[in-house]
Amino acid sequence: MLTHPTLDQMAALGLTGMADAWKALAEQDPGQALERNEWLGLMLDREAAARADKRFANRLRNAKMRFPNACIEDVDFAASRGLDRRQILALAQGDWIRAREQIILTGQTGTGKTWLACAFGHQAARLDHSVSYVRMPRLFEDMAMARIDGRFPRLVDKLARLQLLVLDDWGTHGLTDQQRLDLLELFEERYQRRSTILAAQLPVSGWHAMIGQPTIADAILDRIVHNAHRIELNGDSMRRKDRKATLTSAENTETIRTET
Repeated sequence: MLTHPTLDQMAALGLTGMADAWKALAEQDPGQALERNEWLGLMLDREAAARADKRFANRLRNAKMRFPNACIEDVDFAASRGLDRRQILALAQGDWIRAREQIILTGQTGTGKTWLACAFGHQAARLDHSVSYVRMPRLFEDMAMARIDGRFPRLVDKLARLQLLVLDDWGTHGLTDQQRLDLLELFEERYQRRSTILAAQLPVSGWHAMIGQPTIADAILDRIVHNAHRIELNGDSMRRKDRKATLTSAENTETIRTET
């Protein structure tokens, strides 16, 4: 059997999963040899798994999340934050993304909103959805620059195509007239087409006043609030709890000499 030419062909075609399976099967004990159909099935399974892993890695890299290693399996339900285990695990199934719904995460600083938003983003990438994370101040900067250099329609189109958009630091400051219009255009393009996660310190009850102009505020909130799963995080800052564990030793081990 021409092992090396076959492996070369697989490599040339980008069939790395099949090549790995081929090499493993070739090293198998002849007494345990698989039938031809079993060989083919195993190689195809390995190739499919390799492509899924590569696609997931690419989606995770392109998402540029604040906490790329955050995942649902590591959610701390023991901490007193008001998390509903059943709700979190149900949302991890991804049906809300397929239904084009939203998630709203609110709570005081340090309660884990951003980390949990990234965990949902990680899970979405695992489920083969396109994801992107962006902080609201950075989003407004990008939109303003895109208007100057003529890229604004392309930017909105790019954001509109994302199956999940994670917007962090929502409502940290009031909006200008142009920012209101930009947000309205973005959410209009995504409404009932794609899903969004919004993480905010400001309670939902304060969003209307934060947006400002009543008519535009009504239009924006109508597109993101009424079909959203709400998660309110309570309790003390998780950063404060971890502070002692992460700080380096403050002890001064230097020997102080005294003059005699």
